[in-house]
Amino acid sequence: MATEKDKYPSTFALEDFSSTATLANNDQIKVPMENGNIEKIDQKDYNPYEHRVLDHPNSFSGALIHLLKSSLGTGILAIPRAFKSAGLLVGLFGTIIIGVLCTHTIHILVKASHKVCSRAKLPSLGFADTAEEVFKQGPKPIRSWARFAKNFVEIALVLTYYCGNAVYIVFITVSMTKLFSYYFPETETWDQYFKLMILIPLIVCCQVRELKHMVPFSFVANSMMVVAFGITLYYIFSNISEVKVSDRNLYTNLQGIPSFFSTVLFAMEGIGTIMPVENSMVKPKFLGCHGVLNSAMIVVVCLYTCIGFFGYYRFGDKTEATITRNLPSNEIPAQIVQASISIAVFFTFMLQFYVPMEITWNRVKHRIPKNRHNISQILLRTGLVTFVTGIAAAGGEHLGTLIDLVGAIFFSTLGLFVPALIEIIVDWEEGWGRYNWRLIKDVMIMILACFGLVSGSYYAILEMK
Repeated sequence: MATEKDKYPSTFALEDFSSTATLANNDQIKVPMENGNIEKIDQKDYNPYEHRVLDHPNSFSGALIHLLKSSLGTGILAIPRAFKSAGLLVGLFGTIIIGVLCTHTIHILVKASHKVCSRAKLPSLGFADTAEEVFKQGPKPIRSWARFAKNFVEIALVLTYYCGNAVYIVFITVSMTKLFSYYFPETETWDQYFKLMILIPLIVCCQVRELKHMVPFSFVANSMMVVAFGITLYYIFSNISEVKVSDRNLYTNLQGIPSFFSTVLFAMEGIGTIMPVENSMVKPKFLGCHGVLNSAMIVVVCLYTCIGFFGYYRFGDKTEATITRNLPSNEIPAQIVQASISIAVFFTFMLQFYVPMEITWNRVKHRIPKNRHNISQILLRTGLVTFVTGIAAAGGEHLGTLIDLVGAIFFSTLGLFVPALIEIIVDWEEGWGRYNWRLIKDVMIMILACFGLVSGSYYAILEMK
């Protein structure tokens, strides 16, 4: 006689739940369609939130902390350099515009995911699976591209976050070098040694597999960032009255715009962690005027604009790739900043490592016997952290160039182009509003993304020569 589990296996997907996190695999629990439930579902609009069964759901505050941590990373310290490239006036309005644009593209991605989830009767979908489902439900000529869309997004996500994590390691070692070189001058050339020193702690901490269990680490990272920001702002505003506006550029030439655009995108965009965080919620509090997303992005845009504007205003043409390099090495508060940044970025690495790791694991786990999953995860995580550290070692200290390349290539594509394309397809049958305004808007976003991709990459490569 068939058991309940045999009849409806998808409803028991969490029964064999291990320590492996499942959010990047969408927490996708399909609802059985063979019994009377289908009739009840068809009688009303399917609400994905009502059908999410999660062992470790995230609260409003937990989701907010994760979003802040994913967007308030080390990139904020590079924003003054972006203002240096664009000028005070262009940087001020440009940062706000890019912030609004990033928030909007996240909105349309999440809404598109909810639409296709409702149509397919699924509780949740990740970024890549949303792209696949959108193409599946789209016009017939593009349905055969569904698998390609999923693979493209997954590969881009993996490359984005592995390269981004390499940038994070460079951030950590730059701060450590500046901190220790004051007391031990010989460590000024120890950049590569510092990378090896943090490798083992990173490998150990990246064994954490549940997103919910990372909340305490995100809290520590956020706290350290607040300390670093507070002291950095103190240095920025000290003696700022002696600076004259006439000494700073209000705008620069067009060659500075691609670097500005790429840097702000890299710093602000956290598109890869959006769907895992949203899928980890069982209450519809992510979108909306007072939702998690808007609350997080308001804080992010305000902080970025403040740090960028006043950072460049204070240091002018001497502004470094990261503003902490402009702080005096011989003062205790500045040394606290270097230590705080190192700790904050270290724990941020764990959250940013989560997304590509889960995608990679979901690609290979079906080829591994189930009784070896645990040891396989340990070895895979160890190997990938080592690989990322190798990328950071190869990149050396070219922090600004790495930021520009990652922002131009990956975040322009994933953060702007893909969500705009997804909205065009998901609204294909319903229409794009009066005068097709949504279609026009999305096409303009895609053009902007292409501009950022081509020009940002071009000027970043020129800097490397």
